[in-house]
Amino acid sequence: GFREMKIGIIGSGGVGGFFGAKLAKSGQDVTFIQRGPHLEAMQRKGLKIESELGDIDLPTVRATDDPAKVGLVDVVLVTVKSGQTDEAVELTKPMMGKNTAVITLQNGVENENRLVAELGEGHVLGGVAYIVSLVKAPGLIKQTGSMCRLEFGELDGARSRRALEFLAACENASIPAILSENIQGNIWKKFVVISPFNGMTSLTRSSIGSIREDQDCRSLLEASVKEVLLLAEAKGIPVDFNGSREVMKFFDSMPHAMTSSMHYDVVNGKPLEVDWLNGAVVRLGKEVGVATPVNGFIYAALKLLKDGAQNVAQFNS
Repeated sequence: GFREMKIGIIGSGGVGGFFGAKLAKSGQDVTFIQRGPHLEAMQRKGLKIESELGDIDLPTVRATDDPAKVGLVDVVLVTVKSGQTDEAVELTKPMMGKNTAVITLQNGVENENRLVAELGEGHVLGGVAYIVSLVKAPGLIKQTGSMCRLEFGELDGARSRRALEFLAACENASIPAILSENIQGNIWKKFVVISPFNGMTSLTRSSIGSIREDQDCRSLLEASVKEVLLLAEAKGIPVDFNGSREVMKFFDSMPHAMTSSMHYDVVNGKPLEVDWLNGAVVRLGKEVGVATPVNGFIYAALKLLKDGAQNVAQFNS
């Protein structure tokens, strides 16, 4: 059943801020680990969520840049960009007791292994967040659309007590959540969608609607999907898609104007997660002998922007 859990959230962006706010509002003991203007705003005036699924206004939240002040927690949610995983590991350590569950909700398919290597197998759970959400201003998060769910699970598929307790906490916070017995499959299923989706929306600086309606762009999108499906197959990971046609149907069902987090980052000159999406497709493809020319092209076309606009400015002046 439901009991109060102590939860540390590393990163309070679109994912961590939204789900953390829902958990905090439902009475969980939530602390956000954050820094910079977003942290200062949260410490000063709390956290606001603007959402079609219901606004949330938390006039006070627990937020700090020092996890040592938090103490041991039941659950750590890791919601930072994949490029910040090493930092997240160091922030997690002071909050870890012997049964603490560390759940990564990051993009990409390599974060679980990276966390296991640093924190030990017994602590890490895989997770997937399906949500469109971002920091609109310090202390303010905007979530758009009706898509909102969490999938998580122990890496060995066990229905552990801690996983069931976190599931109950999510349900109590009216977060649609699934405790998966094959979280690796769930993680790869999302990867098959987001690598082509983030890559192509960023590459074209366009919405999914414009991409799918243009025959050249549509072909490139689908070719990218096929490569990721072949990669999953070569790695022996069953993803619950009936070929690229079903993935394209999913793209066709998205709102016309929908773009990705990486599109937002490229348009705003922020660092890109391309190393952990299209770059990972290329890297993992080499490991298992799957050719990935389209993801290789997307990666090469975006990689010079991956550290954000400040590194490009010198060429433009």
